[in-house]
Amino acid sequence: MVFIDTHTHCTDEAFPGAEQDLFVERALAAGVSRMLLADIDTHERDAMYAAVGRHPGVLYPMLGLYPGSVDGNWRDEIDALEAWKGRGAVAIGEIGLDYHYGAEFKEEQKEALRVQFELAAAWDLPVNIHLRDATEDFFKVLDDCRHLALRGNLHAFSGSIETFRRIRRYGDWSVGIGGVITFKNASLPETVKQIPLECILLETDSPYMAPTPLRGTRNESANIPLIAAKVAEVKGVDIETVAAVTTANAEKLFAL
Repeated sequence: MVFIDTHTHCTDEAFPGAEQDLFVERALAAGVSRMLLADIDTHERDAMYAAVGRHPGVLYPMLGLYPGSVDGNWRDEIDALEAWKGRGAVAIGEIGLDYHYGAEFKEEQKEALRVQFELAAAWDLPVNIHLRDATEDFFKVLDDCRHLALRGNLHAFSGSIETFRRIRRYGDWSVGIGGVITFKNASLPETVKQIPLECILLETDSPYMAPTPLRGTRNESANIPLIAAKVAEVKGVDIETVAAVTTANAEKLFAL
């Protein structure tokens, strides 16, 4: 079986020094053949590309400004992305809206998202969306950008089936399913039952959101098979099917 982790942060401070390369080794040993690295801002980008350079064909970068990094300097941050054009980015991400810790830069987040949607269209790349406590504003921005014919995925999806059906009305959109599906009392399994496997991607969001029975520990891409096994259980199929279909989904969306 071969898996793809469509959202990880293996250059996070949780993986210092040689731990980044050991992270990759453990993932490969677990059958996770490729990992997509989510971009945050200029402070982490050099480290991300250094890791990609050490593991070509295994690690793939995204480019984008994370909503939690948006402040009064957001436009300079997005302008800085231009210097990385043509360096193998497979998506514009992770971008989106997040009001969970406050809405001080709410308007800036919406404008930054709109500008990055335009960048994704100009570069012909999918988008990787971080969305938290801002669903209606997200869809308002997406409505404004409907003419761009965007494609992408909702990362760390834990929303309702209605939200899934709503995003599908905008075109070729998938959802990233991670460790939450394994959590006790999570509502996500019931939602995933109703989502076609052809619209599902696997992800860890490591080092965050480790799946059961590892909840509370440092998450890694090597844990993808635990997530896949739960998806297989929920969907009533074997894990080999989940591996094959979700890998094909990722290859198609991100042109891997």
